[in-house]
Formats: sequence, C-alpha cells, structure tokens
Amino acid sequence: MRIRAALAVPAVSAATAVLLLTAPQSQAATGPSRPAGCTEKALSMRARAAAGDPTVVRVSITNHGARACVVDRVPTVTFGNLDGAALPTPAGGAGAYRLAPGQSAYADIRTIGDPADPEARRVDAVTVAASTAHWGRSFTAGRLGTGKRVLVWEPVTTWWRPSAAAADRAIGLSRG
Repeated sequence: MRIRAALAVPAVSAATAVLLLTAPQSQAATGPSRPAGCTEKALSMRARAAAGDPTVVRVSITNHGARACVVDRVPTVTFGNLDGAALPTPAGGAGAYRLAPGQSAYADIRTIGDPADPEARRVDAVTVAASTAHWGRSFTAGRLGTGKRVLVWEPVTTWWRPSAAAADRAIGLSRG
C-alpha cells in the first residue's frame, strides 16, 4: 500500500485572515469582478466560406448586450453528425475571451487540408458555438457557400481574434 503525502496548505498571515473575515462575503468569495458569460441570445453569429477557398470558413460573433461578457477562447465547431470537434490552433485554447458591448470577434475554421483526400467526410452543416454552454448556430453547406456538402477531415479552428485579418493570419490564409 502506498502512503499519500499530506497536502501542503499555504500559510495565511494574520492580517490577510482578518481582511478575509471582515470583507463582505461577495468580495471574499469572488475577488475582483469578471464579466459574466455571454448569453446566447446576446450574441449574433455569421459564417461564410472564404472567397476562392471552400475549405476555410470565416466566423464572427458580436455582443449585442448592454454589458461586457465572456465567451470561450476557442469556438466549439462540430460537423453534421460526425463525432468530435475542430481542434484549436494553436493548441491550449482553454480560457475566456472578453467582448465589450457592440464588439465583434473572428475565427477561421479549416475543414480539410486536402479536398482530394480519400478520407474526407461530407456533411450538410457546420455548427458553431461561442461557449460550450451554448447550443450554437448551424450553417448549411449552401448558406456557407461550400456547395452541396462541407468536406471534413482533421478540422482546426483558430482562437477568437480581434479582426478577420488576424484570424486569417492565424490559420495561414492571406486575406482575399
């Protein structure tokens, strides 16, 4: 049997303990205020295939709420009835992205590296959500401008970026 080591508990100074005990509960428990998560109805979302490149979908979200709010740093992108989601590029996308009232954010999705790849799957729609807590919005292949189907194999998505050009650069696409 292996013995577990005791967890180290950081020491708290007497002054810090007094401040925590005398602070209002809301401040002691939460610390500095952070914007709340964006509600799905406060956001609008658009998506369209990049001109001349149906393997890249450009997505934007806009906060139409009266207050700043946060979404996940990376959009959740799923494809028709396929299992899994697009992987973030760069990796390690956990975190939040803050949207001020009226502010937009942009991401690019590369659905497939090589459209001639024999492993390609074909789906009718792509669903994008700004947060894992949201249902997201589905865009049909026709609405995206990718033809009758969206080709998918090892898809990736950028983090939300402050401009469409920044999202294009993040995925290695020149603005067109």
